[in-house]
Amino acid sequence: MVWTGTWVAERLGVELIGDEELPALLGLALRRNPKRAHLLVSSVLGKHVPQRPSVVYGSGLDLGRRVRALLGDEEAARAVVLGYAETATALGHAVADGLGLAPYLHSTRRPVAGVARAGGFEESHSHATSHLLLPEDPKLLAGDGPLVLVDDEFSTGNTVLNTVRALHARYPRDRYVVVALVDMRSAADLGRLDAFAAETGARLDLVSAAAGTVRLPEGVLERGQALVAAQERQDAAAASAPVSPTPAPGAAPVRIALDWPEGLPDGGRHGFTPEHRTDLEAALPAMAARIAEALRTPAAAPGPAPAAFEPAAAAGPPQAASGPAPSSKPRVLVLGFEELMYAPLRLGTALEEAGHDVRYSTTTRSPVLAVDDPGYAIRTRLVFPAHDDPADGPGERYAYNVAGAGFDAVVAVVDSTADTPALHAPDGLLARLAAHIPRVVLAVVPSYTPQGTPHAPTSSSYASTGTPHAPTSSSYEPTGTPHTSTGTPHAPTVSEAPERSSMLPEPLRGPAFSSYAPEEVGWLLQDLSDVELEAPTEEREEAIQSGGAHYAESLPVEYQPSERYQELFRSALESSATRIARAVGVVTETVLEERSGRRPVLVSLARAGTPVGVLMRRWAQYRHGLDLPHYAVSIVRGRGIDANALRWLAAHHDPADVVFVDGWTGKGAITRELADAIAEFETIEGITGFDPEIAVLADPGSCVRVHGTREDFLIPSACLNSTVSGLISRTVLRADLVGPDDFHGAKFYRELAGADVSVDFLDAVAARFDEVAETVDTDVKELLATDRTPTWEGWAAVERISEEYGIHDVNLVKPGVGETTRVLLRRVPWKILAKRGADADLAHIRLLAEQRGVPIEEVDELPYSCVGLIHPRFTRGATGADGKAVVSQ
Repeated sequence: MVWTGTWVAERLGVELIGDEELPALLGLALRRNPKRAHLLVSSVLGKHVPQRPSVVYGSGLDLGRRVRALLGDEEAARAVVLGYAETATALGHAVADGLGLAPYLHSTRRPVAGVARAGGFEESHSHATSHLLLPEDPKLLAGDGPLVLVDDEFSTGNTVLNTVRALHARYPRDRYVVVALVDMRSAADLGRLDAFAAETGARLDLVSAAAGTVRLPEGVLERGQALVAAQERQDAAAASAPVSPTPAPGAAPVRIALDWPEGLPDGGRHGFTPEHRTDLEAALPAMAARIAEALRTPAAAPGPAPAAFEPAAAAGPPQAASGPAPSSKPRVLVLGFEELMYAPLRLGTALEEAGHDVRYSTTTRSPVLAVDDPGYAIRTRLVFPAHDDPADGPGERYAYNVAGAGFDAVVAVVDSTADTPALHAPDGLLARLAAHIPRVVLAVVPSYTPQGTPHAPTSSSYASTGTPHAPTSSSYEPTGTPHTSTGTPHAPTVSEAPERSSMLPEPLRGPAFSSYAPEEVGWLLQDLSDVELEAPTEEREEAIQSGGAHYAESLPVEYQPSERYQELFRSALESSATRIARAVGVVTETVLEERSGRRPVLVSLARAGTPVGVLMRRWAQYRHGLDLPHYAVSIVRGRGIDANALRWLAAHHDPADVVFVDGWTGKGAITRELADAIAEFETIEGITGFDPEIAVLADPGSCVRVHGTREDFLIPSACLNSTVSGLISRTVLRADLVGPDDFHGAKFYRELAGADVSVDFLDAVAARFDEVAETVDTDVKELLATDRTPTWEGWAAVERISEEYGIHDVNLVKPGVGETTRVLLRRVPWKILAKRGADADLAHIRLLAEQRGVPIEEVDELPYSCVGLIHPRFTRGATGADGKAVVSQ
């Protein structure tokens, strides 16, 4: 029997090393992904390779039973199981079933209206990185019992660490258990979970079915990408040559009514309890019987025109893991849908238990090369458009090893959210399946909609908006309302919600709060000037990276610039004031042009955006005589925007007039954070109209449409902290200081008034407005005529740098002059990457790096002038006695 990793291994020199059962569990394929060349293809996961449902489910059950034996029944009953979307949603659910006593939740990439996020994290190597946690009851994650995290494989441990760090900061606990089918970490990564456990004091156990590693030769990513490109050219050429006729269309798809139990969740997106499991087990035999009856019903008239799959398959996908199919029974595939893996898996196990010859797999977002070779794990692929209106927009989706596999029938199982016209379109999934499989049955599971979402107000004006009732019980008892099988949701029964306090305070203004004039900006913040919040940089960094604290819970000690550094600031301001004035004019005129006939309300993201907001307000006044309102609000990475500030804005202005303003983009994290936060706010509060698009002075990362420039140059306001930002600290969000009806906090450093250059900076730039006015008009005309669609070039560069330098965490890579300056002033820097030839904008960077003993590495082909790298594995041992950074070994 040929190992299904042979094709890749021979061409790229990739080796699978470890337990002897690994080749039976894993094959190899090539990703169509710029971050990683190879894909480990599991034969027992039920994602890419059709497998007997009993084998897929049994693999998870066995792991869950091992976890229960490890924890003991008492601890198992206090545990929560968390699986990863999309690949491990069913595996995690099966582990929870094996554990038997614990509720289950899986992460999701599908935002759900009315359900607030309880957390989120990033998966750095994935094609689609952002994970949301959307439990119906947030207390599901808030307990102190063991958290069991389940993924199909561990390659570096990054995803698990990102999750644990994010959750441990909000819901600290004493024990974690990490579960996977295969543990494939390299020697360099093996100690990272242990190091995290040592840092936090939490116990962290690991359970896997097999272990090993993948040995990758140097340059494998580039060689893999070249091999993918060559193979796709070959496939394209073959497709254009005369070939045997395309398979004839099969019968029209048959829809069946599953009679899914009312109120039963379709999976673990919002939580799934042992009681839910009991209800499902009772209903499975009858649902399987309905499917079996549909498989016996005579076929209907021919369906849609056939659609080609790629590449043409003669032999079909590998069947070694599944074994030979009995020749006397029809061969049936139960095909799940992306994250909807568990429901179709259990339907498949029920069919198998009833005596049918069944295989199970699911569709996926993952783009993988298909090669029709027995030594390659992905023999064929079907390509079809996304059919669930995904939040990240339309795109291709895939079903692997389905075409040419000799199936007599396929049962496509989707949730009602995905039962859209796109599913039934001529190029949709059902048509693709019908072109290659004689009988197609469609079974729709109702998408579970948690109850308790607030009523949307009838007017966009704000009076007092309700929030859902707080749960009255500490136990996890979700009650949800499912959609019907036709995709139409039942109207949920919603109790009247208590009124939120409408007594939000008025904005803080100078001179009582900040050194800006009172008309320049109103701060939608609370004054925490009398609270001791500062901590040494090294202490903060260790707490942040260990997951023991969030960066917004404390403040760095304010950097006091030396005379030499202050002179650099003055020199930089003199040389760049005209350039900044031009960018201010361009971004302001763009905003005014795009909102013609309206009076924009500028809302800057404190504090880097606030000087820019003041300058935009000054430009509008200078050029058009407009007196634009300007407020500053807090946004915190991982926590979102201040919802009370948005409520205040909605009560005093039309949300459609609000323009969010920031200083610059780095990799675009705040851009994404704001979009997610606004969507969540609208869903929960029912207040709509806010546009999450940010207007920035400089957009070197190509993350926004509205910008003054996309050049990465020195903005002198980035050189300093509070002394160029109205003497205001960065914002603070800490539960003991900021209540549910409070604005986020900040401090006013009155004692630094002697060093304050905030107004000097504004005046120096505004003094250049006259000389740039004509140039601005030309720039804006040209800009409005160009395609300003963000390319996210900066984000791609950050991901590449993160992997190339072995950091494996995009949050520790800070691109651009502004962000690099912040790294040197507030964090523990590891090294600086400087673009060769960008010296004109980097004098202050070089001085700060010299003062902190941070090496600077000159590099080519950098989309930024420089990039700051935070020390990736920081403890206080990462600095010497003098506080200077020690080069990581």
